[in-house]
Amino acid sequence: MTLSVTFCGAAGGVTGSCYLLRTPAGNFLIDCGMFQGSKTVKELNYGPFPFDARDIRAVLLTHAHIDHSGLIPKLVKAGFVGVVFATQPTCDLLTYMLPDSGYIQETEVERLNRRNARRGRPLVEPIYTREDAETALQRLRAVEYHEWIEIAPGFEVRYWDAGHILGSASIEVRIDGEPGHKTRHLLFSGDIGTGEAVFNDAPEGPADVDYLFVETTYGDRERADMSANERRTMLANEVREALIAGGNLVIPSFAVARTQELLVDLAALFNSGQLPKADVFIDSPLAQRATEVFARYLDHDDARALNHPNFHMVPDVEASIQLARVKSGAIIVSASGMCDAGRVRYHLKNNLWRPECTVLLVGYQAAGSMGRILLSGAKNVRIHGDPIHVRARVRNLDIYSGHADQQTLLAWVKARLPVHRAIFLTHGENPARTTFRDLLAANDVPAKLLSLPSLDETVVLRRGKEHQPPIARRLGADAMSREDWHNDYARTLTALSEKLTDVSTNKEREKLLAKLASVIDRA
Repeated sequence: MTLSVTFCGAAGGVTGSCYLLRTPAGNFLIDCGMFQGSKTVKELNYGPFPFDARDIRAVLLTHAHIDHSGLIPKLVKAGFVGVVFATQPTCDLLTYMLPDSGYIQETEVERLNRRNARRGRPLVEPIYTREDAETALQRLRAVEYHEWIEIAPGFEVRYWDAGHILGSASIEVRIDGEPGHKTRHLLFSGDIGTGEAVFNDAPEGPADVDYLFVETTYGDRERADMSANERRTMLANEVREALIAGGNLVIPSFAVARTQELLVDLAALFNSGQLPKADVFIDSPLAQRATEVFARYLDHDDARALNHPNFHMVPDVEASIQLARVKSGAIIVSASGMCDAGRVRYHLKNNLWRPECTVLLVGYQAAGSMGRILLSGAKNVRIHGDPIHVRARVRNLDIYSGHADQQTLLAWVKARLPVHRAIFLTHGENPARTTFRDLLAANDVPAKLLSLPSLDETVVLRRGKEHQPPIARRLGADAMSREDWHNDYARTLTALSEKLTDVSTNKEREKLLAKLASVIDRA
């Protein structure tokens, strides 16, 4: 029987991680993640899977982040009845993360449907609901690191610590050969950690595999090595400058891992006197629940730091709304980290236009996301349909990313050698993948081994007699790595509004709009 892998996500982009393995033992998924970034990319979450969910025997999950786990409830809703294998900390985190994601889908769609009703457009359904997510939790089964598990006859897996977040894993797969065929040995990196994060050990994994699938999120950039004290000093400088400016500091942060790392460092800075006393509001229900999970697995000092007296968990939506009344001196940590959903959108709406305020980005920002747009220096953005003039300071502190940089990735790949058949570079935008491919080749990794797969591309790892039906490509080769027409549309609306404001007379405004209407009519 043919053995193949299809790249159903995170190919040419960093979200939607999902590999479809079709094997003699059945069909399996490595991850089933949600797409994030531009609206074109996020629309993939609403469409059908490029496979039949009923044919999937099991899901092997690398870690809890939504871009790796977020479509599991949709998979169950579509007919999946198998088991989702993950480490115990990942299962614990998903207990809160998946229902929270379902709640977000419901609330976002409810808001969208109110607008659609006013516009006379058809209503839409959420990708899944909180109830769907809670049902999906029954599929979870915990596994231990370093122990071989037979998932099906002739198909066994072993989990290795990836050092990315609590419970993250690289997954080793061994598929027995049919008569006349050798066993195939695969390794999926998942997201590789930095080796320097607050809560995680250095990433590990086996060597001597046939096929290696490796993430390349930061394949084109390096970070300076720094100690915990140096990292905290950089954070202290940013926070002090923000407080001196006289406004609020808004930190969009991923609720799982990033927020907890920030809190531990902020607690250390408060305790040492490097920061003046300030109120830190954690406005993310998921971050609160995730913090409870982290505290169960941390040593006493780190767990105590997460409960510093300066930290205030925002209990509900009403309390979140009340934060709009705070005009200065507050540090607001809120999700989502890419500024595309969640309560942080309201805090940006309330603070971006104020020159005394600061927005500090501390995680990866996907192409087309609001975070990437702010990072690019945009002076005007739209939030919930309203134009916002960006006058706040927008700062970037990349030291908190949970992804390995170029040199750490290189060292991790070299430690996995020899790789006998192919190395697939995934989970990275195309410039990052191309740069990292060239770096590997320059470090004596044979160029013939290196591959940059596209979304929905299928690669045959062992050929059999039967024919596997092809999977239709859902997006073009570069769509995952760039902004889309929605971003252009938002910019055009903002530019038009500014132009109409700048024009001095109504007659000139009428001429401008007539000219624009003429162009539209000819299109």
